[in-house]
Amino acid sequence: MNQMEIFGLVVLVLLVVLAVTVLVKSVALIPQAEAAVIERLGRYTRTVSGQLTLLLPFIDRIRARVDIRERVVSFEPQPVITEDNLTLSIDTVVYFQVTNPRSAVYEIDNYIAGVEQLTITTLRNVVGGMTLEETLTSRDSINGQLRGVLDEATGRWGLRVARVELKSIMPPPSIQESMEKQMKADREKRATILSAEGQRESAIKTAEGNKQSQILAAEGAKQAAILGAEADRQSRILRAQGDRAAQYLRAQGEAKAIEKTFAAIKSSKPTPELLAYQYLQQLPEMAKGEASKVWVVPSDFGSALQGFAKSFGEQGDDGVFRYEAPDEPVAEVDDSDVEDWFSLASDPKVAQAVREAEAVARTPVADPSALTSRSMGSVPTASQGSLDWQAPPEATPPGVDDGAS
Repeated sequence: MNQMEIFGLVVLVLLVVLAVTVLVKSVALIPQAEAAVIERLGRYTRTVSGQLTLLLPFIDRIRARVDIRERVVSFEPQPVITEDNLTLSIDTVVYFQVTNPRSAVYEIDNYIAGVEQLTITTLRNVVGGMTLEETLTSRDSINGQLRGVLDEATGRWGLRVARVELKSIMPPPSIQESMEKQMKADREKRATILSAEGQRESAIKTAEGNKQSQILAAEGAKQAAILGAEADRQSRILRAQGDRAAQYLRAQGEAKAIEKTFAAIKSSKPTPELLAYQYLQQLPEMAKGEASKVWVVPSDFGSALQGFAKSFGEQGDDGVFRYEAPDEPVAEVDDSDVEDWFSLASDPKVAQAVREAEAVARTPVADPSALTSRSMGSVPTASQGSLDWQAPPEATPPGVDDGAS
């Protein structure tokens, strides 16, 4: 291969390399999330984003590629002095976005460094007018002031500050210890206050409960006493009514028994010797009592019987005193004044018992002699001996001595 062929081959290679270089320089692919600032002969011509761009080789060039998404930049903690001369260490986080790539490239050399320095100076200016307590409790206010200042200052750089946040605020260790003690004392104070309030509320509720309980107990005792008194009153009234009715019925029964007894005696016309005989029969019964020690039979017993016969009997033709039953009817007891004793308004059971007792008391006796026998003991009949016995004047009944026995 001669020199001419070698030279032609080198020229061909150079032409191919030049063609490839021109082709590469004339085509640029810009992603959607980026913006490219293009210069022509060193002067800004246009900004392109998200497209395939044709460039004039060796005349047009991409000055810078700018990320147009929102970016988050965290800055290192910076010492900041508060109004009460305490040094705090504060680190910040800035959220911003490039809205004008041309201004971000031509208006500032490094917009990230510019945002950092502007954030530090603004933070020191804002926190310098606050105390430690205000700084710790006014984060939202500090964030708002920082965002307003940064957004205004970075607007000419083609930036938009979305928000600024204080990541942490670190006071000096001695202040942290004092704050911890203060917070502990504060919590203990609140706990004591809450405990006292709880005890107070508990005491109030307990006292109110005791008060209500005592009121209800007193009301219950009052009602119980009233009901007990009313029950006792009703019981005494019913018991008194029952006693009164029982006494009346007992007296009425005794009156009826005496009436029937005397009617039987008068109808049977007993003689003095029969009375003497009945008296002698009752003497042993009377002597059976435990308290009976000595019994004395009076000597004038016959005279007493004779006087009794003369008082209640009539002397017949044979000289014997006999009892004659009166023809007039026996007066009935008037019950009109005691009808209200047995009213059903008091007690239906008591009234029913009273009606049954009255029915029994008003039942006529079929055999008066039997009633007489039950009332006076065993009365001898005509078959047992003559009832016509005439006692001589001042005679002593047979079987009875003049002296005491």
